[in-house]
Amino acid sequence: MSDAVDYGAIGKNGLWTNNPALVQLLGLCPLLAVTGTVVNAMGLGLATLLVVTSSNIIVSLIRKGVSDAVRLPAFVMIIAALTTCIELLMRAFTYELYTILGIFIPLIVTNCAILGRADAFASKNAVLPSAADGLTMGLGFMLVLLSVGAIRELLGNGTLFDGMHLLFGEGARNWVWSPFPDYPGFLVAVLPPGAFIVTGFLIALKNSVDNQIKQRQASRQAAPVKGSKRVRTTGNIS
Repeated sequence: MSDAVDYGAIGKNGLWTNNPALVQLLGLCPLLAVTGTVVNAMGLGLATLLVVTSSNIIVSLIRKGVSDAVRLPAFVMIIAALTTCIELLMRAFTYELYTILGIFIPLIVTNCAILGRADAFASKNAVLPSAADGLTMGLGFMLVLLSVGAIRELLGNGTLFDGMHLLFGEGARNWVWSPFPDYPGFLVAVLPPGAFIVTGFLIALKNSVDNQIKQRQASRQAAPVKGSKRVRTTGNIS
C-alpha cells in the first residue's frame, strides 16, 4: 500500500459508491426485518457500526501474524467475540430494545459485509485506513437502515422517533414527532412487503442519481472547445 491514503475515496466508497445495502446488497435480512421504526434501525445500525469498525482495527493489527490457512476462521472468531460484547452491553443498558431486535443482534456475526471488509480491506491495510473503511461502511449501512426505518414509521404510523427512550433513556421519551394528527396508518408500510418496496425505491433512486452523474460527466467530456483554434499545415501550398 502506498504511503498516501485517500480517505476521501474511502469515505465515498463506504457511504455511496460501494454502499453495503444499496450496492452490495448485503445485510438485507436485518435491514428488511427490523426497520419498522427509527429506534429499531438505529439500535441495529449502531451495533453493526461498532462491530465492523472494531473488527477492521483488530484484523489490521494481527494481519501479519495470521496465516492464510486460519485467516477466515480467525476473522469470524473476532467478529463473533465483538458481537457478543455488543449483545451483553445491550442486554445491560437497553434491554427492552434488545428484546425487540431479538435474534438479529447475534446474526451480526453472519453479516457478509463485516467479514468482507475484514478480508478485502483490513487484512491488507494499516490500522487507520482500516478503521476509516469500517467506520464509513458501517455509517453507510446505518444510514440506509435509518432511511428505511424513517419512511416506514412515517407512512405506517404517522410518527417519527417514537420509542427513542428505549435507546437513549427516559429523557428521549418526548422526542416523538407526529406531523399528521389523527393519521389512520398505512399497514403495508410496517409489514415485510413495505420494507421490500421502500428498499427498492431507495436502490432505484441511487441508480438514477448515478446515471445522471455519468450523463453529466459524459456531456462535459464531449462538449466542443469554444474559442479560436490553431491549425497547423505542412508541405508546400501553391
